[in-house]
Amino acid sequence: MVTAVRLGLNLGYWGAGNDAANLALAREADRLGFAVVWAAEAWGSDVVSVLSWVAAQTERVDVGSAIMQIPARTPAMTAMTAATLDTLSGGRFRLGLGVSGPQVSEGWHGVRFDKPLGRTREYVEIVRMAMRRETVRFAGEHYTLPLPDGPGQALKLIVHPVRERVPVYLAAVGPKNLELAGEIADGLLPIFFSPEHAGDFLDPVRAGRAKAGLGMDGFDLVPTLPLSVGDDLEACAAPIRDYAALYVGGMGSREQNFYNQIARRMGFEREAAEVQDLYLARRQREAAAAVPFEFVDRTSLLGPPDRIGDRMRALAEVGVTTLTLAPYGATPEERVASLRTAVAAAEHAGLA
Repeated sequence: MVTAVRLGLNLGYWGAGNDAANLALAREADRLGFAVVWAAEAWGSDVVSVLSWVAAQTERVDVGSAIMQIPARTPAMTAMTAATLDTLSGGRFRLGLGVSGPQVSEGWHGVRFDKPLGRTREYVEIVRMAMRRETVRFAGEHYTLPLPDGPGQALKLIVHPVRERVPVYLAAVGPKNLELAGEIADGLLPIFFSPEHAGDFLDPVRAGRAKAGLGMDGFDLVPTLPLSVGDDLEACAAPIRDYAALYVGGMGSREQNFYNQIARRMGFEREAAEVQDLYLARRQREAAAAVPFEFVDRTSLLGPPDRIGDRMRALAEVGVTTLTLAPYGATPEERVASLRTAVAAAEHAGLA
């Protein structure tokens, strides 16, 4: 029996002239009973300001970071931020974390992209320690609190959070990082997730859960899938190709592009290489055109409501617990309408 799936909304990056439209989407998601609204950050808008604004304009829906960049903030600052957002929102905050990539970490934040697994493990441990209002003393390979050779004091969080354990999600791609997410996190934020290749993500997560003596019960699997509604599948896929080309071709260097590696693991080795070659040669339109329809179709929700409902059911069958939607449309009104269509599709498929 397939269990119900919660729905989420991913607003992506703020500040590209879509502020009012994104706020309308968030309000509609709140009205429709969505579980969570996520926002992202890269090297533009920061996710904390966006989520504060969204939380102030909604009533029931959770707000989540997908993601807050680990190299951008100390773990103590992230704990302070999580406690503040959770308090201001009345206990509606979800903390999604990720190490970003080497280009952003070193080029934008000036933080070396080395040993990301160890840094993430220590980071989450310190955040949770601070959120429990323990006096923070930590001696790790990457973080030492307080510093041993100065006037620093071991401190504890002054404010009392609404919850001492805000749910922590990790954005993970590689097998070792996925295993770490299963071991130490409450949920996973995967990208380019498809039912046909769910094992690529879930097998390492299960191994991590087993290492921690846990099963998958209570673990929130939260992929974000583009949503494009219509009868012409090729037309639905067309705008998503730009997004796919950006990640598969341009997010990272030729040697270190985690999203390109996902496409290769899905069997698109030749196509992923071509998209990357074109994108790095600054031929973005050609790169988008080279993204295979099959890749977009497997990692998105395309087509009329019945087809979207079938894909939702397939995602639920492989273990997705919260399905986050990134709606596409030519106008803000079309994007809002897409959310309503998704709700109807989920209900028709017996998932809501």
